[in-house]
Parts: sequence; structure tokens; C-alpha cells
Amino acid sequence: MASIEVIRGELADSHKDTRLNLQAVLEGGSLTPEQRWGVAVACAFAARNERLKEAVINEAKKALANPDPVIEDARAAASLMGMNNVYYRFRHMIGKESYSTKRPGLRMNRLAQVLTNKVDFELVCLAVSAINGCEMCVQSHEKVVIEGGLSEDQVHDAVRIAAVIHAAAVGLES
Repeated sequence: MASIEVIRGELADSHKDTRLNLQAVLEGGSLTPEQRWGVAVACAFAARNERLKEAVINEAKKALANPDPVIEDARAAASLMGMNNVYYRFRHMIGKESYSTKRPGLRMNRLAQVLTNKVDFELVCLAVSAINGCEMCVQSHEKVVIEGGLSEDQVHDAVRIAAVIHAAAVGLES
């Protein structure tokens, strides 16, 4: 069973900063443990590295009293953002008003079935959107979480986790 420590050990010396950052971003900070691990799990799904995903899920299961809803929401957020980030990034990149007026027609029923809480789910979506590079989605989710009572420090910490999880996946593949 993979762990974050095993993953850190597998990163080559050229990825020393990622090794150090991977430990640092998953400890403490402004996020609750559920927020921290929800972001980490969703970002591991988005980064598409099987060993990293397994390690992050294993650590979340050890760190959280009730990990199942956090992991399931993270899985759903990664999938929904995998779809939405492509669609809305296209609309933004193409820059034509005609596409902006078209109904997306993409089902997102899972948003009404969040197992943890709506604001934390939006924070997880924001982090995945940062990995996927969707400006419109990042802005939209950031607005929702700030209006929902989270702080800019919490947003910042979530995106730091996203950045380091993504870097770890790149490091493991290189």
C-alpha cells in the first residue's frame, strides 16, 4: 500500500523541492483536515497518476475519522471539473459571444448530492480547476467559497496543495 512517504521517496533528486513541499502542504495550514484531504484527493484524481492517487487516498483514510464522504465528493468534483473545465475553458478561449449564449446541456446532478458540505465541495472544485487551467471556473468557484465564508488564506492553501500534488504527479512520471 503506497503512502505519501513512499511517494516522496520515489521522487528523484531533481524533484527535491516537490518532496519537501508535498510534506509541508499536507500538514497544518488554514484548512480543516476534511478540506485539506478533499482537495488533495481530488487533485490526485485530476493529476492522473495511479500511485499518487492511491497514496493520497490511503493517507486521507488514516487522517480522517470519516473519510468516505470526503473521498466520494473529491472523486465527484474531479470528474465534474474534468468535464466543465474543458467546456468553459473552450468558451473562454474561443471568445465568441455566440458560444456564450448556448446552453451547455451538461448534467451536473451530483452537485445537489454533496456528501460533505457545499462550500468545501466548491473549494475542491476550485483546486481541480486550477490544475486544469480553467480561468472562468477558478473565478466562479473562488467567488462562491469566499461568499460562503472561507478566507483567501484557505483558497490559497487549497491551490498550493493542487500545485504540489500536480508537481508530484509530473515528478513521478519523469
